[in-house]
Amino acid sequence: LEETAPTLMAKMRSVYPHDEVFGRYCTVNDYVDCPPDELFAYLADTRSLQEWTYTLRDFTPTEEPGLWLAYDRLLPDTRIYTRTVASSEARTVDYHCAWDQGAHLWMIYLMRVLDAQVVLGKPGSVVLWTNCRHRFYDHNPYPHTAPSERSGWVGDFWDLFGAGHALELNNLKTIAEYRHRQGLPVRPVWMRP
Repeated sequence: LEETAPTLMAKMRSVYPHDEVFGRYCTVNDYVDCPPDELFAYLADTRSLQEWTYTLRDFTPTEEPGLWLAYDRLLPDTRIYTRTVASSEARTVDYHCAWDQGAHLWMIYLMRVLDAQVVLGKPGSVVLWTNCRHRFYDHNPYPHTAPSERSGWVGDFWDLFGAGHALELNNLKTIAEYRHRQGLPVRPVWMRP
């Protein structure tokens, strides 16, 4: 420790540049006072995104099983396709998404719900959420599928992902905690098959 402490201390800062923290990966996390299995079931339903995200609305199933079409209100007339890949054993929920086309879902939102009793010693959940900066965030790989009048691209907003995802995670926390405390199902009845 005596030999490595100076190296460790040199890597620590009181302030970190935004790009150093959120340049290649965007990770947010929080504690949620809600049982992990209930929170996982809610997140594993793709339609939950229209409740806790700021811009995804009007989810409808496509002809391809498991693939959903919605609208990303971030920019006008922007379609977003989403497929949810979930593992109940690991409590992972990965949203595979793409703007404008559903053949190549390259925007991957990786989420994990942990049992807070195990990791914090108290009831509830810990949510870990990470995005990786895929090279397509820098340019639209499918410009022919984009609406002609749209002037922006999802990657234009990468620098806001950290702050935006933190707000959305707070929405998720607020919704799940409210329903849990009121004795309501965290995954509403209208989402059930």
